[in-house]
Amino acid sequence: MADVAAPMPAAVEDRHAEAIAAHRRRRRLGPMFWIPAAWLVVLILAAAAAPWLGLAPPDEIDWMAIQAPPGVENHILGTDVLGRDILSRVLHGARVSLTVGFAAPAIGVGIGLALGLAAGYFRGWVDEVVGILIDAWLAIPGLAVLLLFSAVFGGSLSMVCLSLGLLFIPAAARITRAQTLSYANREFVLAARAMGASDARILLREVLPNIVWPLMAFVMIDIPIAIVVEGALSFLGLSVKAPTPSWGGMIAEGREHIEDSSWISLIPTAVMFVTVLSFNLAGDVIRRRFADTREAAL
Repeated sequence: MADVAAPMPAAVEDRHAEAIAAHRRRRRLGPMFWIPAAWLVVLILAAAAAPWLGLAPPDEIDWMAIQAPPGVENHILGTDVLGRDILSRVLHGARVSLTVGFAAPAIGVGIGLALGLAAGYFRGWVDEVVGILIDAWLAIPGLAVLLLFSAVFGGSLSMVCLSLGLLFIPAAARITRAQTLSYANREFVLAARAMGASDARILLREVLPNIVWPLMAFVMIDIPIAIVVEGALSFLGLSVKAPTPSWGGMIAEGREHIEDSSWISLIPTAVMFVTVLSFNLAGDVIRRRFADTREAAL
């Protein structure tokens, strides 16, 4: 028996070491996160510092360099049909896209979080009322909401953020409600309620910290969606108005010159593509690293 049992501790130790190594590998973010994150950091910093980078103003016309190709002196990425510097306009346009990308999901998640927490925790008539409101909101076409806000309030950055944010409310509320339902009757919540904790304290101290990561994963999905939708609105002339640059507006301005001056549309298209892809890749890693790990631990 002693001879048979002797190898067991070594085998157990090996399995434990393998489990630790596998856990460490899962905890590493890896290049699929750091490369997109590096692009996003550089883009955000460059957009924030655009007025101080020594570039030409985004609306300044250079009559001597109309539709100049990339690489021309003083215009690294060339100029558009009016002789405006494309690099400057891309960086200033990033301000619009990134503002919408972060603000719209924040508005949607903020309102949806409050509705979902109330519906999932209190249940009963509160859940029914919130459910009816969400179903009614989902029955309205999103494009109709965007067109209505654009027609009534005009194409301003704040209205674009608000209209897009409203479209994210139903999904955020449903995710929050589902997550809240799964924690509302857990032992730590029941213990806090038995100790006399108020509903507000239970929601803020017990439930909310456990549903943050699923919501963060949702936000990482919504950011690139908001950027793409804002670009589409700009392309249609329903977002910020000229002379404020935007990626979608730049793409629209160069579509008639795609054969002879393709860089006018292709450069902002490429920047938007890489940015959206970077958010998607980084968000997928964050979801697997944090949200799934936290759910498995619970």
